[in-house]
Amino acid sequence: MSDSLSETLPDPLDDLEGDEPAIQLLPLDGWHRARGGRMVPFAGYEMPVQYEGIMAEHLWTRDSAGLFDVSHMGQVGLTGDGIDAAGVARALEAVLPGDIAGLAATRIRYSLLLNDEGGILDDLMVTTLPAEGAHPFGAASQYVVVNGATKYDDLAYLLDVLPEDVTLNLMEDQALLAVQGPKAVAAVSRLIPGVEQLVFMTAGAFEWNGHALWISRSGYTGEDGVEISIPAEAAAEFADAICAEPEVKPIGLGARDSLRLEAGLPLYGHDLDPETTPVMADLGFALSKRRREAADFAGAARILAERTDGPAVKRVGLSVEGRQPVREGASVVDADGAVIGRVTSGGFAPSVGAPIAMAYVPAALAEAGTPLRLVQRGKIHEATVAPMPFVPHRYVRAGGK
Repeated sequence: MSDSLSETLPDPLDDLEGDEPAIQLLPLDGWHRARGGRMVPFAGYEMPVQYEGIMAEHLWTRDSAGLFDVSHMGQVGLTGDGIDAAGVARALEAVLPGDIAGLAATRIRYSLLLNDEGGILDDLMVTTLPAEGAHPFGAASQYVVVNGATKYDDLAYLLDVLPEDVTLNLMEDQALLAVQGPKAVAAVSRLIPGVEQLVFMTAGAFEWNGHALWISRSGYTGEDGVEISIPAEAAAEFADAICAEPEVKPIGLGARDSLRLEAGLPLYGHDLDPETTPVMADLGFALSKRRREAADFAGAARILAERTDGPAVKRVGLSVEGRQPVREGASVVDADGAVIGRVTSGGFAPSVGAPIAMAYVPAALAEAGTPLRLVQRGKIHEATVAPMPFVPHRYVRAGGK
């Protein structure tokens, strides 16, 4: 789950009643500027696009570890009013296609917020929290992280569809920091012993300098790493401490975008939108078996039909010939020049040493090795459907796999 630099700023809800907020500042705004971060408006915030350069930051993260400020993301706690934690989980499950009721404490699940037609309103992460007192989020029993550009719309939607006995708390006093890369966990564990015992898609409560933290072994770069929910007032102190470790440098949004593209990870607002179903987006893994069998989630009839018969179009990876990147918005055309698809993300891949892209194409053309032609600003680019990820994921899973 991620946001993109090329994204037009949304019209988020300031108070869930339709007022558009002014550009907001991250808890680390001054820290980024002092470190030489070039700030740009993005998803309603001033955010660092780069420090020393996107290429250098990208390659540093692949080889070592980078600190990413993702505090613009929405951290939401769900609490029951007169219902227990299981009841909250069932209520949340009713609006997602994943098995939330069966999600054990400290486990994380990637899921999707769907409209009635099966289109994707957002992608998000859900964690079942342990008993109250064993985590820093008060009485909450579920912890959900949503995309920054859609968080106010997501909250408004959830408030509308969830029962009144479920309370939503947007935790705006929490910062969210990601440390990503093959040396990330080693660096973090020097400051916070025990983090190394987490495996991919698990989380736990930790403490650092008297501050309660919630740490998940997850991220959106394809690399190993953690995401740390920390009180906003402690974020700069922790950022200083982790960047004092020799493996860690601050990394901007530019490299975050190129890293997730190499990892084949879709970006909401670009590769995912309300017109796109999970099957079209190659996100069928987010549809839990029990939920598929029950067919009790939004858009189930359409989505299950696409699983059986195949979708009309599919998200694919593309290797692009030459050195010039092909960007979002380029057309995929047939031999006669007719538009048959669209590029949704694209750029130069530093770890690959060549331009790559994602696109939606007719299902008949989605097989790896299929040659395709792209048109950008009147120029033709030759491309080939490529397996994703372009760079192997390096998550640390249970059993060391």
